[in-house]
Amino acid sequence: MRSVLFVGLIGLVLGLAAPALAAPCDEAAAYSDQRAGVSVLVLKDGQVVCERYTAGGEPTQGWELWSGTKSFSGLIAAAAVQDGLLSLDEKVSDTVPEWRDDPRKAGATIRQLLNLTSGLSTTIGKPPVYDGAIATPFSAAPGTRFQYGAEPFQVFGAVMNRKLAAAKTGDADVLAYLHRRVLGPIGAEPSGWRRTAAGEPLMPQGASFTAREWAKVGEFVRAGGTLRGKPLVDPAAFMAQFVGSKVNPAYGVSWWLPGVGGYGPRGATSDFATHAAELPGDLVIAAGAGYQRLYVIPSCGLTIVRQAPIPEATRDETPAWSDFAFLTPILKGWC
Repeated sequence: MRSVLFVGLIGLVLGLAAPALAAPCDEAAAYSDQRAGVSVLVLKDGQVVCERYTAGGEPTQGWELWSGTKSFSGLIAAAAVQDGLLSLDEKVSDTVPEWRDDPRKAGATIRQLLNLTSGLSTTIGKPPVYDGAIATPFSAAPGTRFQYGAEPFQVFGAVMNRKLAAAKTGDADVLAYLHRRVLGPIGAEPSGWRRTAAGEPLMPQGASFTAREWAKVGEFVRAGGTLRGKPLVDPAAFMAQFVGSKVNPAYGVSWWLPGVGGYGPRGATSDFATHAAELPGDLVIAAGAGYQRLYVIPSCGLTIVRQAPIPEATRDETPAWSDFAFLTPILKGWC
């Protein structure tokens, strides 16, 4: 993902007045609506060019991002690198002593944890509590297999909580840190964030945002991790989010990328690999079940949000989703 000039977040707020009606907006919104969509929001150079709501969606209604939540972990890691709390290539076992006696667990790094190549076994569905994730066995050596699921992000939550406690930052937990370091400064407010039975923030799922608030996160990413022209997080760690692993070039540090590689379950990603050559090379995606989407394309000046409720979006009778089909009119109109 190439660096771009910062577009002030104030422009996002000011640009939320009546969006211009345009054929690309009509086409993209119709495609989303036919697949149980509730919101479509497109920003071009920080200004709203398309904003549509249907089937109960509205500007103030937050929707669960599901696995779109995962991509916040990359932003947290980039902030933590800037604060000297961690490095992406340090061993998880430096902070989690429970892993030190297992030869495979002992060598896994934070980067591998967040690009899902640590070797940790994973499951799709209800995430375990942090201690349960830490206790999960490995099923591969670090760096040898891409395994999509919840456990790595729960382990990362535990790592951050322990580091924050040791550093005495005053943050109650990893979610408080995310608010203080990123969401608060860029003015993005979640509608909610679910926690485990133990009260721990769910890191692989659980965040709810309105389309407008999630778009602010996208604008921050489009700005290269800067705020008012200055880095809000570590620049190198920020860029590392958008570099795929050798095992899976289509997944970076918690963000999906358009390329040939392994993808997650139905609803997480779809046809990025098939159409990778036809998509902008700097496209990055936060994606969740039900085809929750935050697309960021710096070279086109675009931030795009699409939301839909579960189970409606994943019913068998709901037409199949294609990211390429949804993006095509938007790219033709504004890229």
